Amino acid sequence: MDGLLDAQMQAAMLSARSAPGGAQARQARTPDQLRATAEDFESVFLAQVLEAMMGETTQSSFGGGPGEAAFSSMLNEEYAKVITRAGGIGLADSLAREVLRYQEAGS
Repeated sequence: MDGLLDAQMQAAMLSARSAPGGAQARQARTPDQLRATAEDFESVFLAQVLEAMMGETTQSSFGGGPGEAAFSSMLNEEYAKVITRAGGIGLADSLAREVLRYQEAGS
């Protein structure tokens, strides 16, 4: 699980560096935008956790067929969004707080 989180964080950092303006453009974000981004990250993380947790237990939830994997993945993503909107697991709070702290220290 730690490897997945590390890989996602590295991908996000590479994406931020390669974006026009790099990290400087990211620092201009408002706290509301930062919070929304942190919640999006938490949703993606929770979707991955749910995917691993559900595993093969949901293989026949949709009656089988070639589209079952796609629809079960979409269902896990929606579950993750609902969990995040309901307060989540606290990852978005911690992430937003730390990013704000780093931005303030870098200013």
